[in-house]
Amino acid sequence: MKRNLAILLMTLLTTSALMGQRDLIMSRFKQLDTNGDGKLSVEELKAAPQVMNRLKGADGNSDGFLTLDEILKHLASQALMPKIGNESQPAAPIREAPKVLAPNSAGIGRMMPDIRLKSLQGKELHLRNLLGKNGLVIAFTNTTCPICKKYGPTLTKLEETLAAKGLAVLFVNPTANEKADDMTAFVAAHKLKGPYIHDLDGSVAKSLGAASTAEVFLLDKQRTVAYRGAIDDQYGLGYSHETPRRAYLLDAATALLTDRTADPAATTAPGCELDPSTAKAAPASVTYHNRISRIVQANCIECHRGGGVGPFSLESYEDVVAHAGMIRKVVEKGTMPPWFAATAGEGKPSHWANDRSLPAADKADLFAWLKGDRPKGDPADAPLPRTYSDGWLIGKPDAVFEFPKAVAVKANGTMPYQTVVVETGIEEDKWVKAVEVRPSARAVVHHVLVFVVPPGMNEADDSRDSAAEERKGFFAVYVPGQSVLSYPEGYAKRLPKGSRLRFQMHYTPSGIATEDKTRIGLVFSKTAPDHEVRVVGIVNPRLSVPPGADNHAVEAVLRVPANATMLGFLPHMHLRGKAFRYEITPPGGKTETALDIPRYDFNWQLYYRLAEPQLLTSGTVIKATGWYDNSPGNPANPDPKKTVRWGPQTTDEMMLGYIEYVTPVPAKR
Repeated sequence: MKRNLAILLMTLLTTSALMGQRDLIMSRFKQLDTNGDGKLSVEELKAAPQVMNRLKGADGNSDGFLTLDEILKHLASQALMPKIGNESQPAAPIREAPKVLAPNSAGIGRMMPDIRLKSLQGKELHLRNLLGKNGLVIAFTNTTCPICKKYGPTLTKLEETLAAKGLAVLFVNPTANEKADDMTAFVAAHKLKGPYIHDLDGSVAKSLGAASTAEVFLLDKQRTVAYRGAIDDQYGLGYSHETPRRAYLLDAATALLTDRTADPAATTAPGCELDPSTAKAAPASVTYHNRISRIVQANCIECHRGGGVGPFSLESYEDVVAHAGMIRKVVEKGTMPPWFAATAGEGKPSHWANDRSLPAADKADLFAWLKGDRPKGDPADAPLPRTYSDGWLIGKPDAVFEFPKAVAVKANGTMPYQTVVVETGIEEDKWVKAVEVRPSARAVVHHVLVFVVPPGMNEADDSRDSAAEERKGFFAVYVPGQSVLSYPEGYAKRLPKGSRLRFQMHYTPSGIATEDKTRIGLVFSKTAPDHEVRVVGIVNPRLSVPPGADNHAVEAVLRVPANATMLGFLPHMHLRGKAFRYEITPPGGKTETALDIPRYDFNWQLYYRLAEPQLLTSGTVIKATGWYDNSPGNPANPDPKKTVRWGPQTTDEMMLGYIEYVTPVPAKR
């Protein structure tokens, strides 16, 4: 009997409908728990070796027993994994939820043309006249798509909520054969107040690049796209939730009203797919105000502005024209905007939520404008100025820690890494859900890595085992354009009581001597999270790069000890670093490249955040490979005649591939 119950449990746990079988699993668990102690022992599972094998890695606290909570958390992640080794091509998922998209490839930052429209009642409209005080939401819908029908009541409530935020709503039906009576009935049934138009020629959909019904677009008051994607995640293809878990549109609206960038700024929107070939885009000539200023604003202004780390400002038309030659050069070379991951391929979505690369269409428009007469256009088409608050991007921190004294940064030349250790005085363990690093002298701070120093460990210095410390992973990171790490509800990093924070500072003198007092702000989670965010470094401290070698490869390997969900990567090498690659091999499966950086640039210590977190099973092998150029042909090489080994300074080298991941937090008993 016990064996039959275990086999049934095994069958249930390997289906993709795990969450729907929760009650039945609980019932079977109780029957298998013969001694009634609320946990399954090895003895109780011996009769079912298949089950034991499936539950490897589920013992989150390594106490030798499996609780129901541990099993459910473990198998919830397993249920999302495709089969490995049995199929050459994983089957397409039946269920489809919103997926995060890279903003640059989703049209975020583009301007919606001021096109003419006609309402369902035949009224002539101009898009510019439909904007609310703070902008406009364009909601694609129809009367036949099942997802649109489900979202009907949501649109009713949403319109009222958005109106209170100064955002109007325009409803667009992109389905050509819809009947006027059906659309009128839909409007009446849901008491929609905003204009409802039938996009018969597809001009609205084409202008925005809409991909499906149930997709929404948030425009600011200058008609710049600030968000596109799903309203929320309550409904998708093949599933429904009682309430949404992520309110994408409302979160984006809040970000817009507080001068922040939405995160995520783009998602897919499960619905009925639109056919772009039947739509006609509204014609628009490229000018500085309607197009180029938005490309520059989305990709350059964060650094190239007054007070930014860029060497010159690109905040005005005159600035851009004055630096036209340099802009063309760095964009053609691919060194700006700084992004070095290999592309996913033509027409394929980016793997990266924070992809900085410039899309082909943006490059084409930018180059054509730079090569031509560089028309300025209508100032009324200009985007809203981008503001950069002196306040904390993470909101008011619960704790702020600052250097005890300023670090002097000389005027010229180079500086070795500076190490600063800061006491926290924290008297109890804390869960950190957001962290922000803020240098006081940003113009000279190249990058910052922050590490946790547990109680009892000696302060950092050049003589200690830096490789062992690097393997433990960073706590926070700063590079221009990446100063914040924040996590969704239920995810957080652990900061043990009594810890100190070790700052690894890389300063780049800018011609004027100055001082820096970097600060770090933390926002704490009020409750223990369901998942702990961790970082591990894949390290090879025995690297030895021969003199003159121009393509020397160094490898390091990590075997995943338990199931985990991977969030992103941060590779780290020094001045001789040339290229970097992460490869993943699941047990019995095929090796795949997770991140390929064919041109590594030490000047940009970038974090590559996955658009879709990747589930890794226990036993998966992650291999990191770094290539080094120690030849005279490398102009940054301090000494091509020297054998280069591991060391903390830029004249030394490191072979270090960080991985950020999450694991379930064991439930308290």
